[in-house]
Order: sequence, then structure tokens, then C-alpha cells
Amino acid sequence: MRASRPNVILVLTDDQGYGDVGCHWDPALAQPTDPGPAHTPNLDRMCAEGLEFTRFYTCPVCTPTRATLLTGRYNQRTRAIDTYIGRAMMDPGEVTLNAMLSPEGYRTGIFGKWHLGDNHPLRPQDHGFDEVLVHRGGGIGQPADPPGASYFDPILLHNGVEERREGYCTDVFTAAAIDFIGENRQRPFFVYLATNAPHTPVEVAPELTRPYLDAGWDEENAGVLAMVTNIDTNIGRLLGALDEMSLSENTLVIFLGDNGPQQDRYRCGLRGLKGSVYEGGIRVPFFMRWPGTLEAGRTVDDPSAHIDLVPTVLELCGAQPPAGVKLDGRSLVPLLHGDANELADRSLFFQWHRGDQPELYRDCAAMTRRHKLVNGRELYDLLDDRAESIDIAAEHPEIVRQLRGEYEEWFRDVSATRGYDPPRIYLGTPFEDRVTLTRQDWRGPRAGWANDSLGYWEVDVRSTGPYNVALRFAAVERDSRVAFRLGDVTITAPVPAGSTEHAFSGLRLERGPGRLEAWVERGGTTVGVHYVDVGRG
Repeated sequence: MRASRPNVILVLTDDQGYGDVGCHWDPALAQPTDPGPAHTPNLDRMCAEGLEFTRFYTCPVCTPTRATLLTGRYNQRTRAIDTYIGRAMMDPGEVTLNAMLSPEGYRTGIFGKWHLGDNHPLRPQDHGFDEVLVHRGGGIGQPADPPGASYFDPILLHNGVEERREGYCTDVFTAAAIDFIGENRQRPFFVYLATNAPHTPVEVAPELTRPYLDAGWDEENAGVLAMVTNIDTNIGRLLGALDEMSLSENTLVIFLGDNGPQQDRYRCGLRGLKGSVYEGGIRVPFFMRWPGTLEAGRTVDDPSAHIDLVPTVLELCGAQPPAGVKLDGRSLVPLLHGDANELADRSLFFQWHRGDQPELYRDCAAMTRRHKLVNGRELYDLLDDRAESIDIAAEHPEIVRQLRGEYEEWFRDVSATRGYDPPRIYLGTPFEDRVTLTRQDWRGPRAGWANDSLGYWEVDVRSTGPYNVALRFAAVERDSRVAFRLGDVTITAPVPAGSTEHAFSGLRLERGPGRLEAWVERGGTTVGVHYVDVGRG
């Protein structure tokens, strides 16, 4: 018997583009460098047994998509505007989908990639998730991760506690999600399964890569598609578990990618890659499966986007956003049940580029059902020219003017919501015994992931008192000095050649906001440390 409130499983993959599912393969759209389709029988089955939105759009990169999907609000409202160096932290005041479902009795869990802040008050558990198994930062093996992390036997955070799990990362996340489902099968649940695959680095079992190499794919694309095949296998495990638990007819499963592919490969003739606001960068596969409720094999061609997920799920689950929370999206429920083939036309907006804040008309798009304006200058008719190959701006100046005006109004609105200063990381709270600061979240003109990068962290000391601070850094080749600064506290110490860490004990830090800096002075140059661990003394 179908539950009155469905269970919801949201599966989000990382850098899996529109063409990276077998059911989207069309030899007529393939290039000579595209020797064959992705092997995804379970996703193909999900598409055949469910509903496909053929024009579903996201942001061009990871963090902005994730912030928008979980809040129903354009990411520019949330402070989460980029993927690293302090621009990938979502404001703690944002209310996420799981938190909106919890008052309706839903148990909620996240498994995989969060990418919206690693420290309190920015973590998924701080946003109300009941069960959390995630990696740090934007990906396994990136600077936020502990040293030596790998897609195999990954080092993860389980409800805030660092653990090493055995197995391949996508297998580990899926197994944990299935366990969570089994433990909560008697009540409604929301599962957010967000894989870090098929994002690079290419780490995957060689036996999965071999068929793609044999087909003629280059080594990197073969590895990425092998990771897609592993994802597909886990989709099969997930759907099979729902069948075994007799939960399939009570469960809405949603699958999508977060943006276009990173590498140049088959993408159904769409222009652009990840990072681009052309179709190939923001149009993603999107399937919904709910046996007995959604008509199998039906497609919806009306444009929809990341902002629409929250209002759609809330309506299906009988939930409401909290008072005062303004959603930018709209419910797609009339399209799900065939009550309408399309909704009232509207304009959708997409923008992303590196930098501490968005800039007017830089790397942006404004789109209606038919037309798309790119960077305020190029106009395309998406119904006749999905490849965005013919710029028709000169023939339709009135459409250009209209979309420019709508874009500028949108830009002013979202930019005024919170501004773009990053949220602060809290020190000295009961929620984290030790705060680990990484290069993922530091700021500054020299901030980055290179060996000679240098940055700082915007923090808020929540309790005055003694603190222990440990600095971890790349091995110094000669005798050097390390330094730490926060507020009125500045301390330095010598470190001998070969050192990789140094600890300061009993530093009295005063309550309040501040800028935390830590660096190594060596050979006349100053470079940043890799990690700063801060705990109460």
C-alpha cells in the first residue's frame, strides 16, 4: 500500500553530463572521438520506468548547484558562489530541504558529497541531517581531505567523527544509504546520496575501465565512464534494495547530475562543458521514478531547473517552507501527473565565474522556454538550435532588451540578499572538539592550492579561553619558522629541517570575530600551512 507521504531519495552525481547515460546515446550526434555510449543499464531502466525531464538545468559547477538544490533558492542568495577558497560555504541561516521535511516526521541522511562547509555551523548536521557520512571539501583527495585519502578505503566523517571505511567510495556511500533506509523503513525518510564520482581524479577498478579503452576511448574519459558504470551498478543496488524491502511504490527516486562533464566527450550535440553557461555546461540528465504514481516512459520537455526541486518535493510530501523563507523555484507537480504539458513561461538565470563576488554580465545566461541570452550579447533559439550555433541577437533586439532587463533585475535582487562575504567558521563550541581549517576555506589574493599559496580564515571565537593550535605543512627543506596570528595573539617558533608540524599550547583567544593566519617562513619566502587544528586547551 502506498504511503500518504512518499519516501524521497535524491541521487546527485558529480560531473556526469547529459550524454553520460546510455539512453541518451545517438550515433548521429557523436563525434569521431566518441566511440560508444556509457554503459548504464540501471539508469536506462530508471528512465524507462519513470519520468524524464529532457530540459533540466543546474549551475555550471558543484557548490552552487548543491546550495540551490537543497534550498530552492538561487545560490547567489546563500553565499555559496564558487567551489573553493572560502567561496563554497553556505550561510548557516539557509534552510535546507531535509530541515523542511523533518517537522513532517521524516528521518534524513546524507551520504557522499556536501561541499557547503566542513566546520560548524556549516556542516550537514548543523543543517539538520540526522545521519551524516561525507567526505570533506569538494572531493576526495583534494586539500580539505586528510593526507593520503583515496577513492579506495576513503577517510570520511561519520556524524562528525573521522573514520576510514573499506571499499570504493561510491559503494561505501550507497551501502550506508541502504542501511539507513532499512533502519528507517517504518517511517518516511529522505536520503541524499551525492556521489563524488565521476569527478576526477580518475580512481576506479581497472576491470571497469578496460571495456571503454577497448572501445577506443582515451584513458581519462575511459576512467570517468568506468566510474559512471560503477554509479549505475549502485543505482541497481539501491533500486533492488527498495524492491526487497517492499518500498518501491512508496518511494520517489530522483536522479540528476550537478553540471556538465569536465572532459570533452559525447554530450548529445550540446555546446560547452562544465563551467560554461552554454547547454553542455548546465543541462543535465534528470529522471524521476515512482512506480504506480508516475507514468513510465513519459518525458517532459518544459524547461525546469535546480530551483524547482525543493518546492516540488515539499508539495509531494505535504510540507511547507518555514515562514519568511522565499523560494525562487516552483512546483513541477502538475507536470509529473500530466495535468499540464507545460507551465507558464518564465525566465531562468544562471551565472558562475571565479572571484569573490559575481560581476554583472560575466559568464551568465537568461533563458525562457524558447530563447537564451548569453553574457547579455548572444541570443539563441533553443527550440530550433539546441547546439547554440546561430546567434540571432541582431535579428531580435527586442528580445535581447527584455532578457537584459530581467537579468539585471535578478542580479540586483539576489546580490542584495546576503552579500558575498563568506560565513565565519566557529571556534570553541561544544559541537566540534577540534576544528580543522584547510586550504579549501581560506581566503586572500594568494589563496589557492599550490605549494606557494598563502591565505587566511575568517573565524568567530565563541568562547574566551586557552586553546591548543597545531599547524601542519609541507616538509621544510631547511631550518625555518612558523607563525600563528589571531586578534591580539601573534606567536612564532623555529622548526628544524624536515619538520611537517608544530604545536602551540595554551594560547588565550578572546571571544569574537577575527582573521586567523598561519604560515611558514622559509628561504626568504612566506607560504601558507596546509592544516590548522584548533581545540580548547
